[in-house]
Amino acid sequence: MKVGLFIPCYINQLYPQVGIATLELLEKLKVEVVYPPGQTCCGQPMANSGYENESEGACKNFVENFKDFDYIVTPSGSCAYHVKKHYNIIEQTPSVKNVRNNIYELCDFIVNILKIKDVGATFPFKVGVHKSCHGLRGLRLGSCSEIVGDSYSYIENLLQNVNGTQIMPLSRADECCGFGGTFAVTEEAVSVKMGKDKIKDHLDNGVEVITATDTSCLMHLEGLVNRNNQPLKVMHIAEILNSQITETL
Repeated sequence: MKVGLFIPCYINQLYPQVGIATLELLEKLKVEVVYPPGQTCCGQPMANSGYENESEGACKNFVENFKDFDYIVTPSGSCAYHVKKHYNIIEQTPSVKNVRNNIYELCDFIVNILKIKDVGATFPFKVGVHKSCHGLRGLRLGSCSEIVGDSYSYIENLLQNVNGTQIMPLSRADECCGFGGTFAVTEEAVSVKMGKDKIKDHLDNGVEVITATDTSCLMHLEGLVNRNNQPLKVMHIAEILNSQITETL
């Protein structure tokens, strides 16, 4: 199995520790990982801003960099969703179809491709899971509260086997945090209120650390937490699954 690692632009620029944790975790799980140096943005920001046609170059570059891999893994549900669902704007060559079919969000890849439940991590804290919208309703990384059926969550499946971690139930578990890409810019007041409501839900339920599959959502929540001096830490799921922390943060 040859795996290409895609690190989204905002992680590369603002949260490089998430990219490092993803690489280290995959290597611990005995995955042959390659980081194509020519990779750039997947094109999602331009598409979300109404400039989808302007993103064709980014899409084609993505395919060129990852077309020869068995799987593409990324610590971003929204980027994985964008490639899977929105690359129909470019010609559907065999390479494009291969990339779209074989890109996976990190937890999805570990649970459903590697078939691993316990990654050997230690993280003795009370964790609240933020289920990002693209991952939840787009990639189906978990069950949605509005749909009657069996309850599941790939991120919680992995956290349940992390030594010392307590998953804290939330009152509104799959509610949006308000980030929504450019929504946070164009509708700032609404976005902030949604974020504050989400943080309150975590605080009310005794959460010490908020985690998610998308650093973009976590960036939004972390900004509000820091601005209001609230007693919460924000960490990407890759950092927790790669952790061997045995004492307080």
